[in-house]
Amino acid sequence: MNTDTSKQREQVRIKEASFQIISEVSWVLGKVDQKEVEQFLQEIYHAKTIVVCGAGRVGMAVRGFAMRLAHLGKHVHMLGDATVPSIGQGDLLLVASGSGETQSIYDMVDIAHKNGARIALVTGNLDSRMGKLAHASVRLSAPSKTKQVEGFTSIQPMTTLNEQCLGILFDSMVLMLMADMNETHDTMWARHSNLE
Repeated sequence: MNTDTSKQREQVRIKEASFQIISEVSWVLGKVDQKEVEQFLQEIYHAKTIVVCGAGRVGMAVRGFAMRLAHLGKHVHMLGDATVPSIGQGDLLLVASGSGETQSIYDMVDIAHKNGARIALVTGNLDSRMGKLAHASVRLSAPSKTKQVEGFTSIQPMTTLNEQCLGILFDSMVLMLMADMNETHDTMWARHSNLE
């Protein structure tokens, strides 16, 4: 490590960095609209089959949510897996895209929409192409690659804040789903894979 890098590193302390990140996450999640979340959850409740998708680190957060939806007893698949079925009427494509414009994800949204599936979207840009096709959308006010948040700048690189908020938003939704579906830790553990 060279001297300049060492001096920069000394200025970044783990507690201060952690507290700043937590503060940013709290700021973004504090702006989430409860009504948007309720409409989003209604799409999950009523879907026969759910296919989830997202690109990059967003996709990792979505994959974690898919796992919990399966633990809740929902019939759910992650786009890209070999077992993804065709979807249509009565099914849901659950999507996360900070920009709402990622071409590869938009193409999937468009195909699902043309086949009659419902679209549930988490995005920072409700006016995006995906936003215009979605039946339910939750806005996350975190900077994306195409849209900044007025009056706010994250200390974190790229779209890290969006991805962190997405994971916590989904975990918060799981708690709401558990309450509404009368699910418990034990009922969910009973559906967890035993091939471990």
